[in-house]
Amino acid sequence: MHDPIAFFLTIATYGTWLPGDKRGWVEYQLGWKLPCRPLELEARARMTEQACILSLTQRKSVESQIAETCEYRKWTLHAKNCRSNHLHVVVGAFKTAPKKVRQDLKAWCTRRLSQGTDDRRENWWAERGSIRWVFTEEELERVIEYVNDAQDSKHLEK
Repeated sequence: MHDPIAFFLTIATYGTWLPGDKRGWVEYQLGWKLPCRPLELEARARMTEQACILSLTQRKSVESQIAETCEYRKWTLHAKNCRSNHLHVVVGAFKTAPKKVRQDLKAWCTRRLSQGTDDRRENWWAERGSIRWVFTEEELERVIEYVNDAQDSKHLEK
């Protein structure tokens, strides 16, 4: 297997896609799981603040920070799209572990959001997030198209 040419990251905002969710959910290192209402209620009860829904201004701030971080780290930013309840990024970050890429992007976006609002929010993002490896130019084209265009056309935005 050859090295990936990019990573396709998806990061939910805090509290917007909980374990047990009615849409299904991903259990860390165990994969996709069916909805489980009692588990969702338990997860919701453990939340320390309300779910995070990003405003248009906050979304623009996140996208700006993604671009700035990628430029600073010398990563190739192929696509970014911050939605009200999640973020997609397609990035070429050679010789950098994908978890490090995700961690850095979340950390810098958190700093930007915390500085740019009067909110006292502590939790902006879900604990982890999805990392998909992209190996071919064809796959790269598909994920870029999805991030840039397909979400709006499929009405996936809440």
